[in-house]
Amino acid sequence: MNIWQDTYPLIVSCARGLAPLTAAELMRLGYEIVDSTENTVVVRGGMRDMMTLNLQLRTAHRVLVPLLRTTCGNLRYLYNDVYSIDWENLIDADGYFMVNSVVRNETVRDTRMPSLTTKDAIVDRIRDKCGGRPDSGRESYGAAVFVYWMNDELIVYLDTTGEPLSKRGYRKIPGAAPMQETLAAGCVLATGWDAASPFVVPMCGSGTPAIEAALYALNRAPGSFKSHFGFMAIKGYRQMIPGEKAGTSVRPRFGATPEQIWKDKVAVAREQERRVGLPPIIATDISEDAVETAHLNAIAAGVSEYITFGTCDFAATRLPPPPGVIFMNPPYGERLAAGVVAADLATDIAADDAAAPAAEQSPGEPLDALYSRIGDFLKQKGAGYTGCVFTGNMELSRRVGLRSSRRITFYNGPIECRLVVFDLYEGEASCTPSP
Repeated sequence: MNIWQDTYPLIVSCARGLAPLTAAELMRLGYEIVDSTENTVVVRGGMRDMMTLNLQLRTAHRVLVPLLRTTCGNLRYLYNDVYSIDWENLIDADGYFMVNSVVRNETVRDTRMPSLTTKDAIVDRIRDKCGGRPDSGRESYGAAVFVYWMNDELIVYLDTTGEPLSKRGYRKIPGAAPMQETLAAGCVLATGWDAASPFVVPMCGSGTPAIEAALYALNRAPGSFKSHFGFMAIKGYRQMIPGEKAGTSVRPRFGATPEQIWKDKVAVAREQERRVGLPPIIATDISEDAVETAHLNAIAAGVSEYITFGTCDFAATRLPPPPGVIFMNPPYGERLAAGVVAADLATDIAADDAAAPAAEQSPGEPLDALYSRIGDFLKQKGAGYTGCVFTGNMELSRRVGLRSSRRITFYNGPIECRLVVFDLYEGEASCTPSP
């Protein structure tokens, strides 16, 4: 395989529950869906497509290229299988790479061993073929390899992303139990917001949903925040590819490096940003510290001028004239798990990205009373809006006292959650709770 000139399957991984939204993103970009699972979507493309997906996708975690798919019974076979791949064509002998792995095999007692065995096989192959040996470790500035070994099934991927797309880089101060960027983006898309009407986020916390809404309204490519991707460390990134067109339509170049092509893509994405006529985006929280954190994160994301922040109880949030979207992420009394979630590795190719912050969501007031107040707020102030409540407790969601029009399943780390959508009309106060 020539990563820079061939076409190949592109495996787009995402968190559980986001695959339909990721697929919709891909189709809007003009891609035909080849296959999909609970947390992957497959398209076909080449170098330019791989770059486009890393740059443009809002709900994805990684863009992976499969190098080997086989059966594997133990670590000795793993070494031999990994060694058989032409790593000398992918990683420089004086380069650097990292390995992530998801493994469930009865012969493996130490979960560190598959990654170590993979590293050894790659280093030995390159040393035998080239005479030098690359370094390896946990840093994300080099090439990246992803190993999926489930029972006897082994898939070795070249990870073109490296540090996952969920880590935008703008969230300098996370706050307590922050929502992951890709999940927040998925929620924004799932509300059906038109990016032209108001988007209001009471109980904004560290500000991630409001920031993702602003990025969406601006048409700002989320990958533009990242300074390094795994593909930048693949051998040949700075070497000329004859016949490749780059540059602008006015001054095209025939003969370009992948690095030049990437820079052109980023430049075009920035030119396509929406700079005027943005809708009102409002973020409030009763905590002054939370509002300050959200504001600082918005500054880091370059969207602070497009978001109006305020400190108040959610019920005192002032709404612009409808229509619009009200998005609320109240506490739901669950402890988010620390570290890598390993609950369902058989279906979670992106399990290393599924870690949720180790924080207890503090209710502040009885949760049933809080959710009842949310219902009162939506009934009394939200007429003409679409009300959305993100929660991991469906019993509490019934306390809102409104009949939902949609319930969309997401996962916040290991916690199964719902985005409960209410179409708010005049006279909603007479509605009965959802069954």
